[in-house]
Amino acid sequence: MTKTLTQESLQEFYGTECWYRYTPMPAYLYTDGMRHVAETGDAYWLIDTIFSHQLDPKVIAEKFQQWVLTVNSDHTGNLVCEDGNCQEVTRQTLGYCDFPLPTITLWLENNTLYLPSER
Repeated sequence: MTKTLTQESLQEFYGTECWYRYTPMPAYLYTDGMRHVAETGDAYWLIDTIFSHQLDPKVIAEKFQQWVLTVNSDHTGNLVCEDGNCQEVTRQTLGYCDFPLPTITLWLENNTLYLPSER
């Protein structure tokens, strides 16, 4: 039986018991909630994409980052990074996106990527 990512399943995550090291960039971690998103949403690519943006000096300069993925009905999408004051830092247009939810918000702080409920 294949697990499916749902908005309801994201609400189950408060804090985290484990931190997972992002092997290509060992200074970065992600939480149980992010692992759930990656596994049930087939979205390890999302973790890769967000962490790859950390190579951009204007992105890494932001100590707190809010990442919002929006999926359009034609399976295109946008991944937007904002600072803590609703100012856009960077945007990536996705020519194809099969993420199962229409939108998801993620936070990156102290080199850790997590769901807002895990704070």
